Amino acid sequence: MSIKLLQAALVENMKSWQKVEDASLVSTSKVIEKTTNPIIRLIMEIIQRDSATHHRIQQMIIDSLEKSAISMTPEELGAVWELVENHIQLEKKTIELGEEALAALKGKKMVTQEYLLEYLALDERKHNEILARLETIKKGMYPYG
Repeated sequence: MSIKLLQAALVENMKSWQKVEDASLVSTSKVIEKTTNPIIRLIMEIIQRDSATHHRIQQMIIDSLEKSAISMTPEELGAVWELVENHIQLEKKTIELGEEALAALKGKKMVTQEYLLEYLALDERKHNEILARLETIKKGMYPYG
């Protein structure tokens, strides 16, 4: 498959995916309208925000293929890298705190709190992972540094 065909297929995939994310927003809104349970509402709100973020990312991918390429210079990344490294340390601390809280609840039958803490731990690990991947980009830009 040529690059041009691959790009066109990726754009179509992103547009289809955006439609699913839009449906997710509608679906979660319906659940929120039907319940007063704070946990169910919270989870649906989290999913809504994630769906909106996914839509933005998909649009960035589309725009990068249809309008202008996404670029990041070593200077742009270098200008904020110390701040990014500081944030990585914050994320590591949140993971540590989450693990401590989960360990304290083990076997205590506090299922709601455990459920919410597991969500937080998963999300913090996700943040750590996307920052680690950003570091991979940095290493690709600075192979000797």
